[in-house]
Amino acid sequence: MLKLLQRFGGAMFTPVLLFPFAGIVAGISILLTNPQLVGSIANSDTVWFKLWMIIQEGSWTVFRNMPIIFAIGLPIGLARTAHARACLAVIVSYLTFNYFIGAILTTWGAEFGVDFNQPIGGVSGLTNIAGIKTLDTSIIGSIFIAAIMTYIHNRYFDKKLPDYLGIFQGTAFVTIIGFIAMLPLAFLTALVWPKVQGGIASLQEFLSQAGAFGVWIYTFLERILIPTGLHHFIYGPFVLGPAVVEGGIQAYWIQHIAEFSNSSQPLIELFPQGGFALHGNSKMFGAIGIAGAMYMTAKPENKKKVAGLLIPAVLTAVLVGITEPLEFTFLFVAPFLFAIHAVLAATMAAVMYMNGIVGNMGGGLLEIMVQNWLPMFHNHAMNVLMQIMIGSLFTVIYFFSFKYLILRFDVKTPGREDEAEDIKLFTKADYKNRQQGSSVVNNDNPYEGQALQLLEALGGSENIAEVNNCATRLRISVKDEHRVMNDATFRQIGAHGVVRNKDAIQVIIGLSVPQVRDSMENLMKLNA
Repeated sequence: MLKLLQRFGGAMFTPVLLFPFAGIVAGISILLTNPQLVGSIANSDTVWFKLWMIIQEGSWTVFRNMPIIFAIGLPIGLARTAHARACLAVIVSYLTFNYFIGAILTTWGAEFGVDFNQPIGGVSGLTNIAGIKTLDTSIIGSIFIAAIMTYIHNRYFDKKLPDYLGIFQGTAFVTIIGFIAMLPLAFLTALVWPKVQGGIASLQEFLSQAGAFGVWIYTFLERILIPTGLHHFIYGPFVLGPAVVEGGIQAYWIQHIAEFSNSSQPLIELFPQGGFALHGNSKMFGAIGIAGAMYMTAKPENKKKVAGLLIPAVLTAVLVGITEPLEFTFLFVAPFLFAIHAVLAATMAAVMYMNGIVGNMGGGLLEIMVQNWLPMFHNHAMNVLMQIMIGSLFTVIYFFSFKYLILRFDVKTPGREDEAEDIKLFTKADYKNRQQGSSVVNNDNPYEGQALQLLEALGGSENIAEVNNCATRLRISVKDEHRVMNDATFRQIGAHGVVRNKDAIQVIIGLSVPQVRDSMENLMKLNA
């Protein structure tokens, strides 16, 4: 079950990666169309304003179509074969599901306790999906349907039908089964989901009143679950879904940036739900303190190599909010350090919230600066300065806490190992030398050298049962766990760490993991 949930969580990250860029573009366009911030050039009758409004409309694409994007994105990560055809089957079935719901509530809305004549939005619980008026099941509904349809695809896509029914094989057969399955699911959703919407409304009220304690619990869980890959299930309903605000914190915040920026009312009064998106602060301020402590405690002769390992990892964490490359450098050698990290991250978020700091701060510096600091500085400069002051204080706390604990318990963080080879990073020459031993490697592809070595470290192509990935990790199911090489071998290949759970292996690669996965799958096909 854990392996299944991890695979599911990893698949969720495929569409999630689309949101940071869209959010930054939306934030910039809102910033540049606000006359109070950039002057008369942004008046509504100027060409400048009109051009940026056009750009802003394009930036809303992913936010306005989140359910559809998640429906398409999940089978990319979950389908075992024919990923593109799986996406087609899922989107057709998801639209069918919503057409069924719309027809059911048009016919029997009163029986299901739904006034389907209400306009969409607000408290009606209704929305528009690809032009279909339907129940607002948010990304939860699209993920549920995508998971069911991907299961049907994996089981029946290769089903051989009699020759006279051959036209219905493959994707057509999957969508036929999906059509049949969607009807009872639509009836069940019409019956159950209005009650779920009531529960979500109650949860929103509770969390909005939980104050700093709720923020602490949320942030702690979001951090502490990273090793399991289940943290997506914590932040997803808050940042992207309806847990605390309709449409999710990210979309709601961006939609109201201008309103919040132009108001002199405290931000925590305008948007208290924004306390549940402060976890990005640990990615900025905490990462610097952790890396500084590991560098200072490394052996003098290893500091240059350690800096080469830590600087890219810190920049990735600080700028774009992807922390696994840094966190996995110490997670497995000292899990208690990761627990301390989670406690400090939660405490930082709670302290910031108690000082009135809220917003959409789940990512890195680029996202926080464009969506929070720049637009809010006009009327909320003290919030920005307070956030930087508290964050800087926690950078110092992180640094001295980690430095003390590393030295006190002699933690073998990078550069402190007994054998210096453990921190070796492969060079281009190493890759080229390895590539010369294989006729299947494309020397123009910079990822295939690493992919080839990873295949060997995992016991060869024949030992791999399944390959998947999330934002930074390869998720591998192997047939014989004893054929997988030790962690030092993976670090030499360039991985930041390895998570082992019997035959379920996670290799932390970094942001290039989709390209490495594609290269691995190509090599596996050639070696088959």
